[in-house]
Amino acid sequence: MAVLKLILTHARRHSFARPPSLSTSHFLHFRRSLSSSQSDSNPDPDSPPDQSSPRTSRSVPIQPVSYAVKPKPQADENQDSPVTLQSPPPPQGPPPRPEGRRTWTREDVRYMKDAPTITPVSYAARVAPLPEDTGSASGGGEEGVVTEQMEEERKKIEAANQWRRRVLRVAEEEKVTAPFPMLIKVEKKEQKVVLDLIDAIRQVKAAAKGNFDETVEAHARLGVDARKMQVLGNMTLPHSIGKTVKVAFFAEGADAEEARAAGADIVGGLELIEQIASSRKFNADKCFSTPEMMRRIGKISKILRQRGLLPDPKLGTVTSDIKGALKKAREGHMHFKMDSTSIVHVGLGKVSHSEEFLRENIGAFVNALLLAKPVGLKKASKYAGYLNSFHICSTMGPGFPITIQSLSKVADQYNRKYLSGVVR
Repeated sequence: MAVLKLILTHARRHSFARPPSLSTSHFLHFRRSLSSSQSDSNPDPDSPPDQSSPRTSRSVPIQPVSYAVKPKPQADENQDSPVTLQSPPPPQGPPPRPEGRRTWTREDVRYMKDAPTITPVSYAARVAPLPEDTGSASGGGEEGVVTEQMEEERKKIEAANQWRRRVLRVAEEEKVTAPFPMLIKVEKKEQKVVLDLIDAIRQVKAAAKGNFDETVEAHARLGVDARKMQVLGNMTLPHSIGKTVKVAFFAEGADAEEARAAGADIVGGLELIEQIASSRKFNADKCFSTPEMMRRIGKISKILRQRGLLPDPKLGTVTSDIKGALKKAREGHMHFKMDSTSIVHVGLGKVSHSEEFLRENIGAFVNALLLAKPVGLKKASKYAGYLNSFHICSTMGPGFPITIQSLSKVADQYNRKYLSGVVR
């Protein structure tokens, strides 16, 4: 096409530049042959002749082309019915939407009047028939068949359950119907009545049911913080509890000979220290030492401290008076120390001892507790805030609390009788 346009353009230029000639008619004939119109190839005879006598260039008009209308299908002539069936008119669709109109949103529909509403449709609920309804509807003959089938099914289920129990050996749990929930009153433990010292001693003797002579123990709970303060002391009981005490004494030379003569069970110096350090065993109830040997005992101090046998000047176990220390140990001289729970535990006699025997020993222990009271513990009274509670019990029996008033009274009597020599 581009070539044809170029040829036509050159032809027009030449036609305007020079006079018409025979070549122009030939060119026009060639141009008309290229046209798709039928009027050029088959001219109408009635049309007037071409008035373009002078050979001038003129564009050929393009005539429109029309096609015949397709005929409608006629009804079948062979049909018997003379009535012509008319097809229903096609459904009219919605009118064309104008281009400038926007679509409706949910918010627009909410405020629109006369909007079409959709009514909910409900359907009848379908219910499965019960076995009773099926049996009544089917009749008496089918009812017996259903009963037999149910009985067979029940037997199968029971047989399967029995087999499962035999294999797994699972005991069938009984179904217990829980009662309606109700408030249950919490039973509070009855607090023991605080007794007088004499009454408590009698209760301890009555509660001792052991086959041996049980020890009467005293347990004092102190109001002292064990992490900040320590309570320890010693005492000499007015009545010996009759316990055989195994005493060890660390000494050398003449002091060792004196300790053996005074009745010490274990006596030794460096050799005894090396033996304890190697074997880590030491069997003794009380341990004493001379001041000279304390420098060397540091090697086994951890072993002795774990057993509560480390000599301490505050307890009177580091001394040069060998005979006096051993005599006190034999007569009933005891040491006590508060544990990590702020409680002091001591044994003060046997159940077979008399009430007066136990009463005076308890008084000696209470007096020693008052003497061991820390200096930094400032309270208005000797007992308030320091001695919180005091219990006595036997080895296998229950404990009985004692009043502070009776303890104060017995401690004062011991102090007057054995320390000041005055009896009132």
